Amino acid sequence: MSILHAKNIHAYFGTNHIVKGISLETEPHQVTAIIGPSGCGKSTFIRCLNRLHEETPGARAEGSVIIDGENIYGERVDPVSIRRKVGMVFQKPNPFPGMSIFDNVIIGLRLTGEKNKEVLASVAEESLKDAALWDEVKDKLKTPGTSLSGGQQQRLCIARALAVEPKILLMDEPTSALDPIATSKIEDLLSKLKKKVGIIIVTHNMQQAARISDTTAFALMGELIESGPTSSIFTAPRMQQTEKYITGRFG
Repeated sequence: MSILHAKNIHAYFGTNHIVKGISLETEPHQVTAIIGPSGCGKSTFIRCLNRLHEETPGARAEGSVIIDGENIYGERVDPVSIRRKVGMVFQKPNPFPGMSIFDNVIIGLRLTGEKNKEVLASVAEESLKDAALWDEVKDKLKTPGTSLSGGQQQRLCIARALAVEPKILLMDEPTSALDPIATSKIEDLLSKLKKKVGIIIVTHNMQQAARISDTTAFALMGELIESGPTSSIFTAPRMQQTEKYITGRFG
């Protein structure tokens, strides 16, 4: 049973039609990688999965995204509640400036009204452990989140997303700004995190997609060309466009 089912998603920036009828299902305990050339609509598509796309002036989306039997684009659905279910980690680490490591992690809980210090401390520790960061920061939780290295900042952002217990974690090229060691740590982390949360990752790195994902979807010019088990997409793609992209003949 899928944990997310996007149906016929169209996305626009003004009159520019960026995403053209993409449908995609994701399964529990799996990493789904979305690959494709730059500018093919990958990032825009995943921003439609938690209603972030519409936050950009002039942007709009059409279609449906079903999570827990509910269309997140339903008339009475609160987008803020959707973003608790569907977290996002961006390309560039973005810890909140002026906030400690601890406060960065639990800001989402505080915004929901949680004030119990024991609960906040427990969630912060668990989230930092889930993000494989606890041992590195447990003795300096009051220091600014921005004082960490780039790779640590990205894991802090993952911990922040995990703290509100999302069902799905969206990741938009989360390692493209990181060095190989930091990238490896996050890739290792994803194999553990998928036991708790469904993961959809946009990546332009095909080797990364092959390493970390269970399912791969290939997008081109705003359309989904094909999706399937990662091993099949990389060794026996059905569509000629996919084969050309995988083998480096275009894109």
